[in-house]
Amino acid sequence: MMGCGKTTVAAEFSSLGYTVVDTDKIIVERHGNIDGIFAKYGEAHFRELEAAVTAEVAKKYKSAVISLGGGCVLRAENVENLKATGKIFYLRAMAETLIKRLKGDTTRPLLKGGLEEKVNSILSARAHIYESIADFIIDTDELAPAEVAKIIEGKIL
Repeated sequence: MMGCGKTTVAAEFSSLGYTVVDTDKIIVERHGNIDGIFAKYGEAHFRELEAAVTAEVAKKYKSAVISLGGGCVLRAENVENLKATGKIFYLRAMAETLIKRLKGDTTRPLLKGGLEEKVNSILSARAHIYESIADFIIDTDELAPAEVAKIIEGKIL
């Protein structure tokens, strides 16, 4: 879920010397900012780009931390590609925590038009999916990014 700390925790892994791959960053490098992609081509087009990048990354990197966009795992093909490569961690946070972390962020197209309402709606729609596909769930509300990285590292080593 957006705001749970995926990018920040991935940065912790990078500082520890791990190979870190961020699918959203790859999409931005190749196609421009995500907000612009949504505005010009729509969410469906973005999800196609995301699926292509996820398949590529899953094949290419066998020993890496992969940071995904929050909607990536909504497609079964993305989950299959990722599970064939490694483990999926759900960094879970309560809606209140997500709202606090996302306040003032204007770069997320799915949050346009009412942060609290959108976060609650998206989280409600996605939480059961995140939980069902996760190999591990880590509650991040009270944890610093370094603590989350340490928990993940303990589960993969």
